[in-house]
Amino acid sequence: MALHKGADTSGGDSRQEHRRRELSLNPFYGEANPVSGMEEAPPTHRLPDGPLPPMTAYRIVQDELMLDGNSRLNLATFVTTWMEPQAGVLMDECRDKNMIDKDEYPRTAELEKRCVAMLADLWHAPDPAGAVGCSTTGSSEACMLAGMALKRRWAKRNADRYPSSARPNLVMGVNVQVCWEKFCTFWEVEPRLVPMEGERFHLDPEAAAELCDENTIGVVAVLGSTFDGSYEPVAELCAALDELQRRTGLDIPVHVDGASGAMVAPFLDEDLVWDFRLPRVSSINTSGHKYGLVYPGVGWALWRSAAELPEELVFRVNYLGGDMPTFALNFSRPGAQVVAQYYTFLRLGRDGYRAVQQSARDIATGLAAKFGEHDDFRLLTHGNELPVFAVTTAPDVTAFDVFDVSRRLRESGWLVPAYTFPKNREDLAVLRVVCRNGFSADLAELLAEDLARLLPELRAQSGPLSRDRGKATAFHH
Repeated sequence: MALHKGADTSGGDSRQEHRRRELSLNPFYGEANPVSGMEEAPPTHRLPDGPLPPMTAYRIVQDELMLDGNSRLNLATFVTTWMEPQAGVLMDECRDKNMIDKDEYPRTAELEKRCVAMLADLWHAPDPAGAVGCSTTGSSEACMLAGMALKRRWAKRNADRYPSSARPNLVMGVNVQVCWEKFCTFWEVEPRLVPMEGERFHLDPEAAAELCDENTIGVVAVLGSTFDGSYEPVAELCAALDELQRRTGLDIPVHVDGASGAMVAPFLDEDLVWDFRLPRVSSINTSGHKYGLVYPGVGWALWRSAAELPEELVFRVNYLGGDMPTFALNFSRPGAQVVAQYYTFLRLGRDGYRAVQQSARDIATGLAAKFGEHDDFRLLTHGNELPVFAVTTAPDVTAFDVFDVSRRLRESGWLVPAYTFPKNREDLAVLRVVCRNGFSADLAELLAEDLARLLPELRAQSGPLSRDRGKATAFHH
């Protein structure tokens, strides 16, 4: 959740500003008298003195939200922007159900358990009935929980040294989502980052193993990097850690951050071994609200077995008359997203998910090829893992950069992020395009046409217009 400052009182509360706000209200917004004197206007940074009619409040808020981007044209986000109407009805019917009230809403709790069981089976847990897991508000919370379990297991193994002399560390690629940086900061864990090198934009197994020592709580592998959509080599990482254990005795577990890829690979890359089939993989997370095809926010965290989740982290609360085991950072949240996840699992099944994800991948690879047809661009990835691709300008292009392309596409409503890569490849600036369910082949064709139309104007520039490289920071969602 972003942090926001309070209202700017340096001049925004002047009589002129107040008058402007009064005039901004159409008289027809009034419930009763359309020609009533508009002598009062609702303040924007303090509570109004009195209530407004519901339709007036709705229209004021709706008007302001019209200035947001169109979520269907948002190719920056991995988050689901379209669901079937029936799913929306179910979510409306469950918005008032508190997911934490297991005793009061036993059927909602049962649907959560079924989702965990389905994911355990999908990810090849040795004993799906014995795997443990929970829903979360998203992958960020799921990653926090998985990280906590890794740290607690390490602390128990090193009880004679921790916390007096040992500082735990977590090994991961520099391309990890920002939630892992937050975990390390919040839970006082040293992040050990494998840098990018050359055309390798994610974790290298051997480099990761070299960073491990007796204080390493685990290694994070990302199945679907947010930077370019590529899968990290989980099996190769586990093999490198197996060799490390053979040489040193260090037994380092792996967590797979499958925020996106854990709901793509099982259907499109069935021969890819990345999940609980690898004995070293102790936990996996995913975002139900990304390629799980549910509106935000819902995530899932699963552990291979109860042995991977220390019992002392699970709180058993006598809450409202029931014994409720819970492992979460927050408490109350709506049951709507969990119900919608079960609906989507039930509605699509394996074949339905395979069809939806294959369509997204086909659109991604096709659109990437359209970009590649222009000599102005160089593709870094092609959308053949996650339905995501990254593209940069060709070395000989000097008239414009990716930030110019992003800005010009926005003029037509397309939200395509441009950003620089992290340390060691900060020289590389890219566009990233995320293709999701709801981004159709027709929309992809429209984007390709808009790109072709604006390129002649960009080529005619004397140089890139985006000069503030300091704002061109890495993009993390």
